[in-house]
Amino acid sequence: MAAYLQWRRFVFFDKEVVKEPLGNDGAAPGAAPASGPAASKFLCLPPGITVCDSGRGSLVFGDMEGQIWFLPRSLQLTSFQAYKLRVTHLYQLKQHNILASVGEDEEGINPLVKIWNLEKRDGGNPLCTRIFPAIPGTEPTVVSCLTVHENLNFMAIGFTDGSVTLNKGDITRDRHSKTQILHKGNYPVTGLAFRQAGKTTHLFVVTTENVQSYIVSGKDYPRMELDTHGCGLRCSALSDPSQDLQFIVAGDECVYLYQPDERGPCFAFDGHKLIAHWFRGYLVIVSRDRKVSPKSEFTSRDSQSSDKQILNIYDLCNKFIAYSTVFEDVVDVLAEWGSLYVLTRDGRVHALQEKDTQTKLEMLFKKNLFEMAINLAKSQHLDSDGLAQIFMQYGDHLYSKGNHDGAVQQYIRTIGKLEPSYVIRKFLDAQRIHNLTAYLQTLHRQSLANADHTTLLLNCYTKLKDSSKLEEFIKTKSESEVHFDVETAIKVLRQAGYYSHALYLAENHTHHEWYLKIQLEDIKNYQEALQYIGKLPFEQAESNMKRYGKILMHHIPEQTTQLLKGLCTDYRPSLEGQSEREALGCRANSEEFIPIFANNPRELKAFLEHMSEVQPDSPQGIYDTLLELRLQNWAHEKDPQVKEKLHAEAISLLRSGRFSNVFDKALVLCQMHDFQDGVLYLYEQGKLFQQIMHYHMQHEQYRQVIAVCERHGEQEPSLWEQALSYFARKEEDCKEYVAAVLKHIENKNLMPPLLVVQTLAHNSTATLSIIRDYLVQKLQKQSQQIAQDELCVWRYREETTRIRQEIQELKASPKIFQKTKCSICNSALELPSVHFLCGHSFHQHCFESYSESDADCPTCLPENRKVMDMIRAQEQKRDLHDQFQHQLKCSNDSFSVIADYFGRGVFNKLTLLTDPPTARLPPSLEAGLQRDLLMHSRRGT
Repeated sequence: MAAYLQWRRFVFFDKEVVKEPLGNDGAAPGAAPASGPAASKFLCLPPGITVCDSGRGSLVFGDMEGQIWFLPRSLQLTSFQAYKLRVTHLYQLKQHNILASVGEDEEGINPLVKIWNLEKRDGGNPLCTRIFPAIPGTEPTVVSCLTVHENLNFMAIGFTDGSVTLNKGDITRDRHSKTQILHKGNYPVTGLAFRQAGKTTHLFVVTTENVQSYIVSGKDYPRMELDTHGCGLRCSALSDPSQDLQFIVAGDECVYLYQPDERGPCFAFDGHKLIAHWFRGYLVIVSRDRKVSPKSEFTSRDSQSSDKQILNIYDLCNKFIAYSTVFEDVVDVLAEWGSLYVLTRDGRVHALQEKDTQTKLEMLFKKNLFEMAINLAKSQHLDSDGLAQIFMQYGDHLYSKGNHDGAVQQYIRTIGKLEPSYVIRKFLDAQRIHNLTAYLQTLHRQSLANADHTTLLLNCYTKLKDSSKLEEFIKTKSESEVHFDVETAIKVLRQAGYYSHALYLAENHTHHEWYLKIQLEDIKNYQEALQYIGKLPFEQAESNMKRYGKILMHHIPEQTTQLLKGLCTDYRPSLEGQSEREALGCRANSEEFIPIFANNPRELKAFLEHMSEVQPDSPQGIYDTLLELRLQNWAHEKDPQVKEKLHAEAISLLRSGRFSNVFDKALVLCQMHDFQDGVLYLYEQGKLFQQIMHYHMQHEQYRQVIAVCERHGEQEPSLWEQALSYFARKEEDCKEYVAAVLKHIENKNLMPPLLVVQTLAHNSTATLSIIRDYLVQKLQKQSQQIAQDELCVWRYREETTRIRQEIQELKASPKIFQKTKCSICNSALELPSVHFLCGHSFHQHCFESYSESDADCPTCLPENRKVMDMIRAQEQKRDLHDQFQHQLKCSNDSFSVIADYFGRGVFNKLTLLTDPPTARLPPSLEAGLQRDLLMHSRRGT
């Protein structure tokens, strides 16, 4: 129970007297004459008002003359005659334009209930849809209160004898409505109210002595007594949903709130209650002081007493009095058009207009009542921006008062609306670091912190040396619970020296680079870093080994080499549960890791040999580096046995066939390290016979020179010529080697004898005896060749003479064809037959089957074609020779002409198919004779 005297009072309403609308010079009907110029400005209601209600945009009044008055927002009063005598009760529905009234048409206790449809007209007046007597029985009684359910299916009427009647069904029609007595008692009924909760409809009934509730939507109407004290007329009301539709009963001592099944809270508001009303979350109470003798609740309302009455507007949620004022003889309090209207006995209407929320808040701010302002803003459903502004002002107020703990709590409530820097600047002082930490923690929990906020919070933790809070902040259970930028946190912790915390973050949030940086650069824990890399997926393990491999190789070379071997062959992370792709194994490019071994030749050799053995298809750089490493070791080795072993390894690597595509690189490596066996091997593999010869000549290795010529002389005959020139220039006695060279030159006919003599003339020690045998054999061969040539000349002459004679005979003498057999099938000739001048005869059908042309003899055609090809080749050569000579004479660049003809293959040896294998064309065969012979070969008939 809260005493209202402890509640603060405010002026959240503006009070004014309602004035007549402009242009309305006439007074209201029945109004008293104006007593002065100012009096005519105020709106005056007609006298004799007995009952009031509001709704559907109008204030509704009933008077002692039986008229019902309507006051719309335009303040133009209208009325119609509803009863003959008087109107005693009105109820205007809020959701329907239906008005229920109780009044009297004749003297005596016989009240009538009339239902008016305000939307329809009957002769200019609202349509009365139903009339029925209020008293259900024959016993006379007075109606004390009336209420109607908004669904138009329930209407309850209370009487002074303690009974309540319930009309169930459509209240606007007689035949659809049923009236029954719901309640009987000994005390006058002072208040009724319907409450709808889902499909259940409750009826609150309050008398002067008790409070009860009925369930009227079911059968049997179960009843529950809620309390044993009641209230006077018009001292009960139903609250809105902000107070959960509770039934309010205003007694003289307290105001009670009721649910349909129990009593709720109560408030100790002293004073004799006259009117209770609910308005937009406020409880409106009109009361008078106990010192004044109370009037009877059922005395005539025409009393001309002018007691001072107090109107209080209570905010039950926020526990303050929103407005309090004094009136003289209040008739009723109505709510319409968003305002309160107070009717007084003098006919005046006073409007109480609620101030806007911002104005009310400013009034509270001036009094530093921030808590109350916050509660008010929440009850007024102020948006989050408006609330944040209140929290900020409250925080500023507490900060200025030195209450920094309270201030930071208010600033925390502004997170998401107020710029964090506004708060942070206030608490940057070292003495306020605890408050700043609390604010930053909440900022992170709401995931509204940026990298700078994370940095600042972690610096606060480190300054406070609060390891527990620091661990609580960074050790979240899952990624979704992380409310800060992890990378920023790692940087700050690393800078502050909290390496273990930084490692925790880096490891749990897969910041592998930061984890390795801290391990290698700060903690120097190389073994742990290497193990961590071995747990990473392939792509990340590869990239980190490229970045940190040199550092790891410098400190733990063996373990690093072992990891690189696995990374470049068949890598599998050491952690369990790796993905299917990782389970199959991945392989890095081993050539990219060679620079890591810059200062570790022993480990480099082990790595390269491992790769060459395990993966024969390793990149070429592996074999190039391995060759260079073996050659370096061979060149610097002093122990003969070890040197021989290294020599064999280098030769073995060269012979592996891995350097066929990088021949030049391997050759340069061997030459750089003076590895002669390797150089000679590569020369031989590259068919560089000239270089092999030159090498042996430089080292005066005569036998090797001869051996090279014997091995490769068939592929490159010029080697023998070079060997002869080499030995010819030696002043030493090289007769044995010269003789061997001359013998081969003679067998292969590689050099003219004169050139041999000129070559050997350069040697002062060479004598004629060296080449005597060579010259004798050469002369003998030339003599034999001359004899053979002369014999050929004689034969060609004989053949030429014979052919000429044959040509002459063909020209001058007749040709007799006396062949009896076909030259193709050797069968006896039969007509028709074909005869040629060459002497061959054929059957007509044989000739047509085998001949390629009608003019050529099928038997002689192959030989004739050879002869014609020879003639054509000679003519082409002759023409080409003339053209070449002409261009050579006319060109300014003779070498370009020769090079062009060389490129076209003009000077290449042309071997015709008609040439005998070892003989040349007979120079005496005349082209013209051959042509004539072929042209005069004709087919006979």
